[in-house]
Amino acid sequence: MGVPDLRHGGNTDQGEVIHSLEPRTDAKVPAPADIAARLGIAEGDLCVRTTYEFLADGRPVQLSTSWEPYDLTAGTLVVLPEGGPHAGAGVVNRMAAMGITVSHAVEQPEPRQATAEEASLLGIQKAALVTHIRRTYYSDQGPPVETADIVVPAAHCEIVYEIPINR
Repeated sequence: MGVPDLRHGGNTDQGEVIHSLEPRTDAKVPAPADIAARLGIAEGDLCVRTTYEFLADGRPVQLSTSWEPYDLTAGTLVVLPEGGPHAGAGVVNRMAAMGITVSHAVEQPEPRQATAEEASLLGIQKAALVTHIRRTYYSDQGPPVETADIVVPAAHCEIVYEIPINR
């Protein structure tokens, strides 16, 4: 199942209430090399970047930075993930509004030390262990439609995956 998409609120397994601080979206941001590679676009191609900070019962618990190819949504009502008539609907529903079916996501979790900025935002010590998850959503036509960097303090989470078996 992967890491829950907390962008729309919810509860943790411990009953904590999750909410997001006001997300920040920047349109027409040049894609850095690593993001471009994950999205299958050229370095420097324009993207829409949205950053999220999530709190559980008032404590910071997760950071997420989402990147979408600008050319994919430019000129549509879904160009801004948290604006317009589909604000907050999530990448799957926003893409569906444009006739694009999101078929699957790939998550790549890895442990690492928090950067100074992440530590400050998450209220943890600099260089504390975090789990960094690179999540990419793909359309049924193959190309990626969104990629995100999700950062969760390792001491505050357990990552459990459920993998459906189709016969």
